[in-house]
Formats: sequence, structure tokens, C-alpha cells
Amino acid sequence: MTGTPLAPTNNSSSDDEASSTGGQPVVHPDPSQAMPTSSKARAKRRIAALEEELEMMRQERGGKQRKMTLYVAQEDLVVENDRRYEFHSSTESTAEQDRLQRGYIELAQVLPWLHKKLGELDNEDSEDMGADAARSDDTSTLKELVAAWVNQEFRPTPLIKLHEKYSRGFVSDICGKLLCPVEWDWSQDSVKASIHDRMTEYIISENSWPLFVYENYKVNSNDLEEGFLKSRLLILAFKAVFTSPSSARETDGNGNGNGTDIIENNRRTRHKSDQMKVKTCIASIINIRKVTPRAIAYIACQVRFTLSSVLSWHTIDGDFDYEAFWCNIMDFFEDVPGPVTRCKVDKLLEWWTRKIFKTNHREDLTPELVSHMSVNALAEQRKRLEDAAFNSD
Repeated sequence: MTGTPLAPTNNSSSDDEASSTGGQPVVHPDPSQAMPTSSKARAKRRIAALEEELEMMRQERGGKQRKMTLYVAQEDLVVENDRRYEFHSSTESTAEQDRLQRGYIELAQVLPWLHKKLGELDNEDSEDMGADAARSDDTSTLKELVAAWVNQEFRPTPLIKLHEKYSRGFVSDICGKLLCPVEWDWSQDSVKASIHDRMTEYIISENSWPLFVYENYKVNSNDLEEGFLKSRLLILAFKAVFTSPSSARETDGNGNGNGTDIIENNRRTRHKSDQMKVKTCIASIINIRKVTPRAIAYIACQVRFTLSSVLSWHTIDGDFDYEAFWCNIMDFFEDVPGPVTRCKVDKLLEWWTRKIFKTNHREDLTPELVSHMSVNALAEQRKRLEDAAFNSD
């Protein structure tokens, strides 16, 4: 390699500096100069950087598509935003319209380019921006994982098959239990028979909360909010979709790490991981730092579909409406009757954030808080030292 060696930025040094380095003057590198390197090595590093950038772009595209799935059909959001802009405040809004507008505003905040992009597209062009593909990816990811988690926790006989869904739903005793509305007792043979026979008194619809959304799969009929949306399956599924399948082994909702062997033995997940040179957390790509109600509602729909025997995604499954189910969960978070329930909802979201993101609170590092931390404190002390020395001259 050839090139000009770095020169000290100051040709004169004090006796103290020279004595402390064995008689040699202390060299202060000039950051404007560059060390010579091999052109071949630079080319290799540049190629590696480009490959990583390409992979990041691919993952970012998938992340943006997944973000769409959390906010219902984007064309509905655009239509509602257009309606409000056109009529301003001259017309009253329904709860459904308010929900759509909140979704549009939140989506525009996390994807700033989206508002302008959707404004330039016709309705037909904006109908499919990848949401179906992202939902399909998540469904495929959870198909085997949820079955494996259920097999491990409940040890049903026979075990749920990982690769097919025919034996799931109310055909399976354990899936039936998890899907059963909490107002009925699945352990009673009369309840099972009535559900199988689709009796009018036992209609499975979105108007009932399924047992799988409750902590420890137990419900207090006198306090239906107790343990609501705190189940192990929801936590594991959330981590598998929004962080990575392998991260689900770090928590199982109970803190005992029971997810490890299941994930390690999942062939498909391992194969995908081996093929991925760069693995980036989906939550980071789509800018999720705290768990949101829409993300929880999305995961609840995914888990419900995974436990069912339906082979392909449809908004309506028999008498069960997934979109209405999603809206019911959103109403739980957003349509609160007063400050007491608002406080309980906020605490639930904080609980979710701790479960998923551990102690990561970088977004809470405000300038005021950072100004009192030791890095800034040391910098201020050094500045005061220099000021004192200058004033003493």
C-alpha cells in the first residue's frame, strides 16, 4: 500500500507529552486524512454493503405490506378521510367511521409517504398494496407454530398435526376448547354436541370472546376483563410475527422458556432462517416501539384462524365475522366509558409492551432526561474545567 503517512496536527508538543511516551511526541490524528487501503478489499466491502442494503429493502417492503394489514382495507380508510375532508365537520360520524379515521391518521404517522401516495392513486390502484401477501406470510408462519405450542402445553390425544388443518377447529377437543365462547363450558358434552350440531342457542360468532384470548385460558364470569387479551398463545404469536419466530422462545407468557424446543425443532422456520442473510425485526421495520391495539387485534384474528379448520382466509367463517371480531377488540381499547377503564386499558398496553419489547424504552429518552445522564454530565464538567482555566489566565 502506498500513501502519505498521517502527520501530527501539532508539530510541537510539551515535555510532559514526550516523557509520557518514551520520548516520542504524542500524535493527534487528523480526521480529514484517510489511511490507505486495498482497492480489492474496498470493493468487497462495498459489494457486501450493497447486498445487505438490498436485503433490507426487501424486508422493508414486506414490513410496509404488513403494516397495511393492521388497519383494515386501506381503500376504506382513504374513502373516510376523503369524506371528512370534503364535508369537514358538517356531518356526524358513526363509531365505525371514527375508527377508520383513527386508523388512517395512525397509518399516515408511521408511514409518512403513504398519504401523498394514496392521494395520487385511483381506487383500483390502491386496493392491493401487498396486505394480502403479508397476511398470508404470517398465516403460514403461525400454522405450524401455534399447533406446536398447543401440543406442548396441553398434550392432547391425538396431537394436532402441524402441516394440515382438517383436524382442527371444533373437530379437535383442544382447539374446540380454545375457540369456545367463554359463556359456555366446553367440558360439558351437551355444549359440544350443540356446537357441532350448530344449534341456534350455540352460534359461534364474533359476539362472544373465545377462551384462547384469556390468561391461563380461564375466565371469571363476574369480571370478564380479568386476564383478557393476556394469553400465552397471543404473546408467542405476536413475537413470532413482529420480532421473529425464534424470538418466541425467549418468552412463553409465563416466563419459563417452554417455547425453546418447539421453535428449534420447527423445520420450516429453521430453513427460512438459514436462507436469510440479514434478519431484521419486523417491529423495527414498521416502526413499532410499543404494542398497539391494532397489532393485538391482528394477532388475535391470526390465532383464531390458525386454530380453526378453515383452509384459506375468508372474512366470514360460518357465522364468525373476522372483521367484526377485529372491530370488537378495537372498541375495547378505544370506546371506553370513562377514566377508570381508560386507565385499565393503558395498563394492559404497558403490560404488552413489557412482554414483547422487554426494557427497551429508547423512545422515552427525552432531551430533558438525557441532559441529566452521566455522558452529558461528564461533558459539562469538562466544559466547566476549560472555562475555569480560561478565566484564570
